Amino acid sequence: MTGTAPRINLARLRGDLERLGQIGRNPRTGGIDRLSFSDADMEGRRFVAGLMEAAGLSVSMDGAGNLSGRWEAGSGPVLMLGSHLDSVPDGGMFDGALGVLAALESVRAMREAGFAPARPVEVIATAEEEGRFGGMFGAQALAGQVTREWLETAQDEAGTRLADAMRAQGLDPLAALDAKRPQGSIHAFLELHVEQGPVLEAAGKPVGIVSGISGVFNWTVHLSGEANHSGTTPMEMRRDAFMGLADFAHSIPELIRQHGSAASRVTIGKVVVEPNFPHTVPGAAEFTLVARDMEERVMRALAAGARAHLKAAAARYGLSVSIEETSWLPPSPCHPDVVAAFRRAAGKLGLDAPLMASGAGHDAQVMASVTRAGLLFVPSVGGISHAPQEKTDWADIEAGASLLMHAAMELAA
Repeated sequence: MTGTAPRINLARLRGDLERLGQIGRNPRTGGIDRLSFSDADMEGRRFVAGLMEAAGLSVSMDGAGNLSGRWEAGSGPVLMLGSHLDSVPDGGMFDGALGVLAALESVRAMREAGFAPARPVEVIATAEEEGRFGGMFGAQALAGQVTREWLETAQDEAGTRLADAMRAQGLDPLAALDAKRPQGSIHAFLELHVEQGPVLEAAGKPVGIVSGISGVFNWTVHLSGEANHSGTTPMEMRRDAFMGLADFAHSIPELIRQHGSAASRVTIGKVVVEPNFPHTVPGAAEFTLVARDMEERVMRALAAGARAHLKAAAARYGLSVSIEETSWLPPSPCHPDVVAAFRRAAGKLGLDAPLMASGAGHDAQVMASVTRAGLLFVPSVGGISHAPQEKTDWADIEAGASLLMHAAMELAA
């Protein structure tokens, strides 16, 4: 099956990451701006496609923009390894990109060592994972979860339509419907990602094996009152939209106590108040509400409770309330077969890799709906991610990539 034992070439992987990290880099902050279907995003895909071709892989891009490098070996369903290349605005160098390039390095190391897989192995760089248009578009296209309605109506916060962003890059939006992989065509999906939290670093562990990924729902909430003069409108006669927002925000701990669990996370992330003038009572407030939990039952209870709390806050201040439900992703356990393969690989490598949950969503969450999926974490220094200061120690990256490769060898054998 193999000549010499495969070994991750950390210098090569680091060079790939650092070169990719120059694409979309903001010279003022040092952050990465590779928003999905932007020019920088597509440039990053072309760069990685070149690395795939140099590694001897068959390279293609589907109608959703997913970039694929396939090692045509063996027969049967493909073993898929990867993550995403797009970033949030002013994001970090490792988020997503590490998973793609570590997968590619794993394949290069296996090929160089003479490993002969029994099935094809595919490195995938999914499109639009960061949710610019409200979902994990690339993975959802692979899983057959993209609809024509979504393609025609999804837009980002600036009002740019997904379809227009794709057309600007020479892509036919409707071709994304053809990106669905046939049932049974994927043997397993493995993803390596930075943790984006403080748990592994605090525990002094080089890598973590994810047992499951929390579900998440996204709302945009509108509170409407009446704008009025701040000096002449008595306090008891105001219909102050900001006060309704503040009232609801203050109730979030009680909402979690009533309906949530220790894994619940509820966040108001973005707020717009109008008319946003010092001498005017706010007549409207719009904000995002994002809630997460490891059980869908708890998510539904949180959603019902949030509606009740919003209705009560609106009534107290004479406001009307409307909720736009942007997305709902259910919790996803990682497949026990893949978790077991990760644990065996960790034992073989002498790595202390604890089981842990993921509070953030990842491509593996979507891919779990169509195949056996698993996820590995490496520590984030200071727990920082989605920021220019995002960092992971290179020794931990080597450990995570090695664990990924050895698990892939078992599942491809």
